Amino acid sequence: MDQAIALRPHVARPTGRARAGRSVSPARISATILTKDSSALLDEVLSALTWCDDVVVLDTGSSDATLEIAASFANVRIHRLAGPFPGFGRAHRRAVALARYDWILSIDSDEIVEPGLAEEIATLPLNPGAVYSIPFRNYYRGRHITTCGWFPDRHERLFNRTVTNFSPCEVHERVEVRNLAVVPLRHAISHFSYRSTGDFLRKMSDYSRLFAEQNVGRKKSGPGKAVLRSMWAFFKSYVLERGFSQGTEGLTISAYKSQVVFWKYLRLHEANARSA
Repeated sequence: MDQAIALRPHVARPTGRARAGRSVSPARISATILTKDSSALLDEVLSALTWCDDVVVLDTGSSDATLEIAASFANVRIHRLAGPFPGFGRAHRRAVALARYDWILSIDSDEIVEPGLAEEIATLPLNPGAVYSIPFRNYYRGRHITTCGWFPDRHERLFNRTVTNFSPCEVHERVEVRNLAVVPLRHAISHFSYRSTGDFLRKMSDYSRLFAEQNVGRKKSGPGKAVLRSMWAFFKSYVLERGFSQGTEGLTISAYKSQVVFWKYLRLHEANARSA
């Protein structure tokens, strides 16, 4: 069961990231965010959502200042996820269920809504039969990455929960769009997922574990498959997707993608062996 946390009033401060006040869209919007030790960027993330009528923060086990930062915003409601982490898809669905309104804008705790996107959403005549896709600008160590398959990049993040929701996948979860129109928005979200190699290592461990849990007994794997797929992932990212043209950042991202593939298939192999 999710445990609610009382809010303290937000101390107002000016921000240039999005206009203050409520959305003028006919539909009220709830933003949903999963957090865990997200203090590095959370103030900027939430400052860019002051125009939202409702922001749900579902925390999955923070030990830093995440909850204190979130509680300083008047439009934020905080919940703690009790029990083991259920995977990203189910966690997103829990956050969606906690929202006050049916229109959901799903934001990660390292994603900042750009001012133009806030304005665009605010004036949209939202159609419940549509899911809205948003372009992403992905950054590593402060540099906008336009190679390695990180650009162009779009994700469906604005939707009506009465007609769709996130898939229940442990990892690589997405909003389900079958039988729905997908409407592309023009303005972007800035994504600061990786600030250092430490972020790569942490997420590599999490993603490979969740991939193995999701696919155990469903996919075959082995050391040879792990090596071959890892080599292909590096070649694709560094050569075909021109990672070499972005110097150290392109090399690091390509190596990371290769290592994620290696460890997720090796961990799947071990999980299959344990379950046999």
